[in-house]
Amino acid sequence: VEELLVCDLTLPKSSTKPGSFATQTVVRTSRPLTEIAQIHAALVLGTRDYVLKNGFTDVVIGLSGGVDSAVVAAIAVEALGAKNVHGVSMPSRYSSTGSRTDAQVLATSLGIDMQTISIEPAFGSYLEMLEPSFANRSADLTEENLQSRVRGTTLMALSNKFGWMVLTTGNKSETAVGYFTLYGDSVGGYAVIKDLFKTKVYELCEFINLKSQREVISRAIIDKAPSAELRPDQRDDQSLPPYDVLDSILELYVENDQTAQEIIARGFDAELVKRISRLVDVNEYKRRQGAPGVRVSTKAFGKDRRLPITNKYSG
Repeated sequence: VEELLVCDLTLPKSSTKPGSFATQTVVRTSRPLTEIAQIHAALVLGTRDYVLKNGFTDVVIGLSGGVDSAVVAAIAVEALGAKNVHGVSMPSRYSSTGSRTDAQVLATSLGIDMQTISIEPAFGSYLEMLEPSFANRSADLTEENLQSRVRGTTLMALSNKFGWMVLTTGNKSETAVGYFTLYGDSVGGYAVIKDLFKTKVYELCEFINLKSQREVISRAIIDKAPSAELRPDQRDDQSLPPYDVLDSILELYVENDQTAQEIIARGFDAELVKRISRLVDVNEYKRRQGAPGVRVSTKAFGKDRRLPITNKYSG
């Protein structure tokens, strides 16, 4: 024997009655967390661990006045404290007054500082610089993506100057179908809600307000129609189906590994299912370039769902 450990144990007193056994006091546990409460706890813990263990103390978030950036900011405040979270509003010619106001109201509600940096000077300069090259071509997605990339560059400039980590705000629904701009709104060191479908983001908003017993995220943010605000009167539902429909299809296709034909057999519109499944397939190359984030679903993009980034999917 190389080592002998001697220890004293405190055991319950034996009963004086023959044949009876002493019992320990029953330990009562708290009620199990709901699914959304578990998700919330995982996001807070994941954000705190990733930021701090990578040597950062502060984060910066682009606040658009929308639900995604609102949830990310709220999670960041719980994870790191309000003084370590910095919001940036980056309006353009297409940003509504309501969105600007909603961003400021959110920052005040969370107790974080927020600065406003208009992207108009940079966006206008890019348009002027590219005008000779774009001559005789109509405005299209190019100009929309350019705004997003100016915002990404702005956030990274603040990150470099002050040593803040950029938290990106994309959700799983957008990531699945490629509804984001590479090197634009996907820019960041950590993606807090990358494994949450949009419908789950709304559910998380309600949970955060309920947990806090106050309106941390305003009804104006929760209730308004989602929009990237990159062109006049833009809404997400002009490019995508309603999120409850989209997420139902994505859950079956991505997380449950059902084929397009199996999903169609459930009663979904055939053309819509084929379109969505193709968008998922052809946007793998964009997802591979995204920031990491915590897994909270049964199957996240990445190692849970390995697909080639180069393919000949015909749809």
